[in-house]
Amino acid sequence: MFSSFEERVADKVELAAKEPSGNKVMGLKEAVSSLIRPGMHLHIGHAYMRPNAAVYEICRQFWGKDPRFTVSSLGFIANMVLFVQGGLARKLITTFCGDSYPFPGPNRVYQEAFRRGRVEIENWTVLTLPQRLLAGAMGVEWMPTHSLKGSTMQEENAEDFRLVDMPGGAVGMVRALRPDLTLFHAWAADAAGNVLLTPPYAENVYAAFAAREGVLVTVEEVVPTSFLRRHSHFVKIPGYLVKAVCRAPMGVHPSGASNQGIKDFEAYAEDEEFMLELREACGDEEKLEEWVREWVLGVEDHDEYLRKLGYERIWHLKGRAASDSWKSELASRTPHMNASPSYTAAELMVVEAARLLRDKIRKEGYRAILAGIGASNLAAWKAWYDLRREGYDVDLMAEVGFFGYAPRPGDPFIFNFRNIPTCTMLTDIITVLGSMVGAKSSCAIGALGAGQVDPYGNLNSTKVPEYGLFLVGSGGACDVALGAREVLVTVSQDTLRTPERVSYVTAPGERVRTLVTTMGVFEKPAGGDRFQLTAYFPKVAPSSREAVEAIRSACGWELEVARELRVVDEPTLDELYDVRIFDPRRYFLEEG
Repeated sequence: MFSSFEERVADKVELAAKEPSGNKVMGLKEAVSSLIRPGMHLHIGHAYMRPNAAVYEICRQFWGKDPRFTVSSLGFIANMVLFVQGGLARKLITTFCGDSYPFPGPNRVYQEAFRRGRVEIENWTVLTLPQRLLAGAMGVEWMPTHSLKGSTMQEENAEDFRLVDMPGGAVGMVRALRPDLTLFHAWAADAAGNVLLTPPYAENVYAAFAAREGVLVTVEEVVPTSFLRRHSHFVKIPGYLVKAVCRAPMGVHPSGASNQGIKDFEAYAEDEEFMLELREACGDEEKLEEWVREWVLGVEDHDEYLRKLGYERIWHLKGRAASDSWKSELASRTPHMNASPSYTAAELMVVEAARLLRDKIRKEGYRAILAGIGASNLAAWKAWYDLRREGYDVDLMAEVGFFGYAPRPGDPFIFNFRNIPTCTMLTDIITVLGSMVGAKSSCAIGALGAGQVDPYGNLNSTKVPEYGLFLVGSGGACDVALGAREVLVTVSQDTLRTPERVSYVTAPGERVRTLVTTMGVFEKPAGGDRFQLTAYFPKVAPSSREAVEAIRSACGWELEVARELRVVDEPTLDELYDVRIFDPRRYFLEEG
């Protein structure tokens, strides 16, 4: 009897260790051709790693065939422009359409497609798009949100956003989003389709559970299930949802992949040169078509794409992923940095915004900063270091899931790959924007940029309908503007950027209390809802009267001037060095 018991135990142990049955591993070309049909709603997942290899393969198979895809994604950046250039997508559901790395800006391809009506762009925010996917994943039709209220997106998306009267007040509700097929890239999966992802998680994996037909996943490595069991806390998608596992090493190129949490994997950094070449090509139709022929249509598959990248380039990117590689890169750039005390208006805008952020954080006791891309980001970084020198603890956050990070010099990109190892927490968008910014327990200040700002603090970074002009979209601006306790905005000043009323409200201005431009500082007085000019930059004019007139001529709204008007202190050399070291190539500091 005891012998029989031992046999049964041994049987159970053997069965428990056995690999799952079924093999979902297949080539990427086969997976795309078998799973993707014209007319589908595809979701390009962004659990921080974008499935760029899959994007290329979809383009190879459907280029110029008008498959009329609806494509949803957190952001249409870098090679995502191919969905529009190749006529693959008729509708984009997103938060951002434009160039983002290493600095944000409109992209000609999206602008022309929007102006000509070749593509419909449905605008959401970095928080509300994952919330819609979460609703789909949970099997509910609506999900509450603190965002969108008072923005133009509330009106545009009336079918999918409602204000519902509830005890305690009106609550915003977003409708569930359920794509047909979701695509993810991950570090690893087993043959059964169980998927391992390392943080940060950005939109997370809700789109896998929300998808009607399942998931196509590309991976750096196919691993035994025993490997996943050793790292089960990183396994995020169960195999029953996955239709195909496709091995695609460096499958997020030209983006980078962080191996934070599992050092067995070989991390690689963003390919900055590649992304800048694509960005430049997008500015000219012929150049972009040439780029497409070279890197997409003229490449047989992902293996050939890697061969074309070449051994040296691949290993260079892996080397750049080292946690201290920024030091050598910065050392090579500092000899070319401006070391003089002369400064641009953009530099003083960043320095003054940093001073004001620092003062507000100390005065109001704010515990966290959420910054947008651009000059506002540099200001937040400088304020953080200034406060740290003083022994004041405040945490920097980035919407994709960075919390408590220390910004590395040398690269002003807000989602800088090398900042990931400095985080005290790696999480996702719903945690950062939904809770750390938006919850009642939050004690965060926001620092944002914008395409336009009006005297009431309403921001527009989405479109200017009267000119048929598409900018980039909300990103997380609306979420921050409606969630943070207070918001400071930076913008280059001219009459177009400062209209009397923005024609599209990307983010309502009630909590926007301070505006720093390339000419001065505007603040709302206590109890007021309209900006007053409270300070001017010394280079604007030699006297306050002349400065006011110069600013009035560059302001699109009727200028109100505070009784006490100060002159902004010129930046010290130390202050200039502090901001220049973050932007040695002067992506943001030359403006103005």
